[in-house]
Amino acid sequence: MRLLHTSDWHIGRTFHGHDLLDDQRRVLSELAEIVRTESVDVVVISGDLYDRSVPSGEAVQTCVDVLEQLRRTGAQLVVTPGNHDSPQRVGAFAGFAAAGGLHLHTRVATLHEPTVLSDEHGPVAFYGIPYLEPDPARQVLRTSPAPGAAEDVERGHPAVLGEAMNRVRSELDSRDPDTRSVVLAHAFVTGGGSSDSERNIAVGGVDRVPADVFAGVDYVALGHLHGCQRITERVRYSGSPMAYSFSEARQRKSVWLVELDSEGLSGTRRIELPVPRELATVSGTIEQLLHDPEYESATDCYVSATVTDEVRPVDGMRRLQQRFPYAVHMEWEPEGGRVRASLSYSEAVRGRDEPRLLRDFVANCRGQEPSDSEGELLDRALSELNIAEVRR
Repeated sequence: MRLLHTSDWHIGRTFHGHDLLDDQRRVLSELAEIVRTESVDVVVISGDLYDRSVPSGEAVQTCVDVLEQLRRTGAQLVVTPGNHDSPQRVGAFAGFAAAGGLHLHTRVATLHEPTVLSDEHGPVAFYGIPYLEPDPARQVLRTSPAPGAAEDVERGHPAVLGEAMNRVRSELDSRDPDTRSVVLAHAFVTGGGSSDSERNIAVGGVDRVPADVFAGVDYVALGHLHGCQRITERVRYSGSPMAYSFSEARQRKSVWLVELDSEGLSGTRRIELPVPRELATVSGTIEQLLHDPEYESATDCYVSATVTDEVRPVDGMRRLQQRFPYAVHMEWEPEGGRVRASLSYSEAVRGRDEPRLLRDFVANCRGQEPSDSEGELLDRALSELNIAEVRR
């Protein structure tokens, strides 16, 4: 059996305010071509189909379109939700969807109940473990009877995921010994490398789980971390199909092609996905960024710019977008690392009247005192504000 492992689509996400829906359609539509070209039997999607628990109508329609494209290839689809998804919304009409080849595993109480598909070597059991919010999942697991269920479940993500896998292994043990197994899970596994675009599901690393919690199954298709990576030979993240932060600029987005033979996992191959628009980071004075040929290659990229002028440029982003139409982020870091004094509130206001405070604020933000004309505007604004307060 041949599987395609993907996750973290985050349909409906924006990139520094820029709508990504068209880019997402283009990249995700490529998955159907890979499935067709590689003769994939099953597509597994390990959470975060959407970026929000209540996605927009356009995001839902995009997801439906992509799933339909995948299903038209003849492949079966197995899906479990992530921490960005609403399990109830993703799992709506699950019983009906399964009849059409879309198998939705969204309920904590039934996570030990697999979708069983077969090839020439026999059955393969697919178990979908949705993202387990520790306290709610603990309550469900404590009250849901299942093979191998513990009398009680400790607090924390490692404990609830450990209990989930105990139930999976117990159910798997009740099957024919030749049954192969695949687990879909959405979690932060120790050893994985994170990026800036994942929503934090851990506090101080407490909710990271060890890879050996997944012992006893042939392949674990993980979701949550956005970089494609191997934790162990059998435990892997596919990563997101697109970059959602500049920390992912050097990542090559991809999916895993997974082969199962009669003995279990027989091989994996990484397939890179197309990049709708590259990411670039540039640094220099505003004049260098606008005119230096060195930055020409970034003109069609999403750009994060660090401007190093001694004084914060006026209308910096608007000016950058004249050369870099897809500039989406700008930071000001004066060359030489000028350090602004860190003062307490009482120190900052001591001995200063309101006009002086306004001027100090402008100087602190921009790195330069306001000009005479700007000072006059500040005085006029302050005067009008005081008059308005008196009239009240």
